[in-house]
Amino acid sequence: MTTPDDAWIAETAPYLAPREPGRTDAWTEQAARRGRRGGQRLLHAGEVEAPDAVRAALGLPAGERVVVRRRLILLDDRPVELADSYYPLAVASGTALAEPRKVPGGAVTLLAELGYTGAEVVEDVSADLASAEERERLQLPEGGAVLRLLRLTRTADGAPMEASLMVMPGGRRLTYRLPSV
Repeated sequence: MTTPDDAWIAETAPYLAPREPGRTDAWTEQAARRGRRGGQRLLHAGEVEAPDAVRAALGLPAGERVVVRRRLILLDDRPVELADSYYPLAVASGTALAEPRKVPGGAVTLLAELGYTGAEVVEDVSADLASAEERERLQLPEGGAVLRLLRLTRTADGAPMEASLMVMPGGRRLTYRLPSV
């Protein structure tokens, strides 16, 4: 299947595996394999009240606080995604995830070091019109559409460890590779 030059096919699996020491993050690596430059800008890190969708995904009571890492994902210095990752306080409070700085090896590597390894991922994808803030950050026109992806990651014992909300311009395609049973 061919795609336009500016199309991007996203895969989930590389973003769920801890990184070996010295390796860059999965996004930067994936972009480099395609001759592009991937990057991200940390917009915020710290405790917030969990949004309803995150609260429901993580099984938290109303008003519960979580640690969030908000990032603007870049491709060749152009914004291509808003990515907010939320963690229960029991998982991330007091860790580098709650601090406004780069986490060496990325969040998934730090989580593995803390004893949290993803064993099950559930993703829910929907389409919608972009909000004013999303249009501004992603440089979309008025009336621009976006894909919204809610990814819930659970440990082997079924405990929710991360819920990520990602917003991408509507022209994006997601590709999933699943192991055979």
